[in-house]
Amino acid sequence: MPASPSTARALNDRLALRLLQQEGPLTAGQLKQLTGLSRPTVADLVDRLTAAGLITVVGESGEQRRGPNARLYGIVAGRAHLAALDVRTEGVLVLVSDLLGRVLAEASAPIGGDTGTGPAVERAVAAVERAVKEGGADRLHTVGIGAPGLIDPATGDLRDSAGLPAWHRSLVAALQDRLPGARVTVENETNLAALAEQREGAARDRDTFVLLWLGHGVGAAVVLDGSLRRGASGGTGEIGFLPVPGTASLPSATDCDGGFHSLAGAAAVVPLAAECGLPAPGPADGRG
Repeated sequence: MPASPSTARALNDRLALRLLQQEGPLTAGQLKQLTGLSRPTVADLVDRLTAAGLITVVGESGEQRRGPNARLYGIVAGRAHLAALDVRTEGVLVLVSDLLGRVLAEASAPIGGDTGTGPAVERAVAAVERAVKEGGADRLHTVGIGAPGLIDPATGDLRDSAGLPAWHRSLVAALQDRLPGARVTVENETNLAALAEQREGAARDRDTFVLLWLGHGVGAAVVLDGSLRRGASGGTGEIGFLPVPGTASLPSATDCDGGFHSLAGAAAVVPLAAECGLPAPGPADGRG
């Protein structure tokens, strides 16, 4: 079934905005060449995006030719602001950026394991509000959260998992309440890492790949035919739950102890390294 006119316009607009994000300012002719759209269609989308305040003329092309040079269109970076949260078991890191991905401010909030759910959520939300203020953003358009654990594909919420703080699951609702109008989404951290590699990193020329995550936990992200695959239960890539020989028990639906995680996670590898006489600091959660 062909797309409706409104859907086609939305797809064309999204394609053009992504190209302007990736390539920088472009002329209408360059947009026509890169998108494969007709000249009238490109003219319409340029008018539409300009009227919406999403793009504007930022200069002229340097082509030497008769008549005026072609106008260069670029994204209005301050048209909206975004926040990204890296949620760990012991705290949260917040970045606020403009539409071109330029980081305007950042904040962090350490959260101890003995902190109650209410105070922990308040610290995390306060870090977001502090970064928004320091970044000069009036409001946020979207808040993206990367967190360990399973995401329920039906609701988009973090599922209850053993070993993860309860405040993780309360954070989305608190942010939606304190940041009215902002779109708040949460995604598994390994899946986000795979999307980043697909768009900007080692997998830019790959439609199908698996990203393996080795750290405090063990996991993977699966991209097939260019799309991230989450699975019916959200468990695609959760290799830490795989039952394997050599463990004392079997993993459950909410606890990967007894699975592959018990053999390959940091909690198992660090003591093994110490037994072998290797430097073995305590298991780190996050960038460490």
